[in-house]
Amino acid sequence: MGRDNDSYQQAFILLGFSDRPRLEIILFAFILVFYTLTLAGNTAIILLSIMDARLHMPMYFFLGNLSFLDLCFTTSIVPQLLWNLWGPEKTISYHGCVAQLYIYMVLGSTECVLLAVMSYDCYVAVCRPLHYTVVMHPRLCLQLVTVSWFCGFLHSFFMCPQTMQLSRCGRHTVDHFLCEMPALIAMSCEDTILVEAFAFALGVALLLVLISYGMIAAAVVRIKSAAGHKKAFNTCSSHLTVVSLFYGTIIYMYLQPANSYSQDQGKFLTLFYTIVTPSVNPLIYTLRNKDVNGTMKRLLKGEKGAKET
Repeated sequence: MGRDNDSYQQAFILLGFSDRPRLEIILFAFILVFYTLTLAGNTAIILLSIMDARLHMPMYFFLGNLSFLDLCFTTSIVPQLLWNLWGPEKTISYHGCVAQLYIYMVLGSTECVLLAVMSYDCYVAVCRPLHYTVVMHPRLCLQLVTVSWFCGFLHSFFMCPQTMQLSRCGRHTVDHFLCEMPALIAMSCEDTILVEAFAFALGVALLLVLISYGMIAAAVVRIKSAAGHKKAFNTCSSHLTVVSLFYGTIIYMYLQPANSYSQDQGKFLTLFYTIVTPSVNPLIYTLRNKDVNGTMKRLLKGEKGAKET
């Protein structure tokens, strides 16, 4: 399969929203606000989960890792995006594009698996509450997070080279605001079925989520009391909301053929799950969470954040 060497040497042009100059100004302000919220909200979650011994539990350990992922995920995209929106310069070097794609995919793939891990934590909390502390011991939690990162790196290790080695027949204009896999695949002038098939690996993590929630639903049906139903709902509602927001956009973007991929739709969906979702995740987890809300109130009042032993 012939490769066009010139396309590997040239910088990429990220078109982004350059055909809508007025929209670029609005998006710059919009993204800057949501990025600030992402930094503040996720940093607060991380600090709270570390500072307060009351939050040294599996759920908050996973939540702290999710917040860290969201911080890194958004930061890997936003500075370049703001730079492109602010000025006329829309280029990114070939190696910069490769780095952005790799980091973006490592973090995104890791988050997919971590959300599956968190669904398992919800399953144990609802279906095996008496054995929760025994099953979800700290060593297992650390192992599950390590596996999430390993899967993220492994998926990116295979997908990034496959994507970047596609022949582009001299094309170096990316109809997107970042080097994202669907947009780069859409540039190719060769058969991309094999590369697209690898994207379905993300479906394995989603399948684990669905299995966990299927077992949770079966357990909830067997619960007779209204109090038991409410407790199960409170345990799972935040995570289920985050999963729906994250996987909903991922599925629509990645699990559709490249020939039916709409660039305009893709841009706004990418903005949603890379900018908006990470900023609202802390809000979703804190609105109904008495432990986190209590910790925030104690810290705001200047009380001690950890239990005395």
